[in-house]
Amino acid sequence: MFQSLKACYFRGGDWLATWIGPIVLLGFRIWVALAFWHAGVVKIEDPAGTQFLFENMYHVPLLPADVAAVLGTWIELIAPWFLGLGLIGRLSALFLFVYNIVAFTSYPALWPNGFWIDLVNTTSFADHKIWALMLLAVVAWGPGALSLDRALASMAGRWRRA
Repeated sequence: MFQSLKACYFRGGDWLATWIGPIVLLGFRIWVALAFWHAGVVKIEDPAGTQFLFENMYHVPLLPADVAAVLGTWIELIAPWFLGLGLIGRLSALFLFVYNIVAFTSYPALWPNGFWIDLVNTTSFADHKIWALMLLAVVAWGPGALSLDRALASMAGRWRRA
């Protein structure tokens, strides 16, 4: 009986990984892509406000405020498309993971109790933490079956066989 339960458990896990896993990874990619893309749209709609924020509130290391404002805006408008579509999915997710770290560490108002205390606090910069976990899932398991990476790999495999 134990062997039957064990076999059923592992078959169920395989089924979930095959059918639910790609949907979850797609959901992660779309969720995070939309969050970053919306931030980019807000920035491009108000360039003066964006410039003000980067000069006075955001403290991006190593970059002048005007460069950081333009670069941040365009990163948030372009990179989410790669992530959402699953094109160079792992690299896109890793890039946005690092960008996310720069974003929340550059804005000290997100961690009023101090960075290390708020890092383990569930309310401080919670969105950024959730996005980071979603991005790490895509880095770890790839963009999934519902991605351009998988479609292109499948087409390349067919061309090689032909």
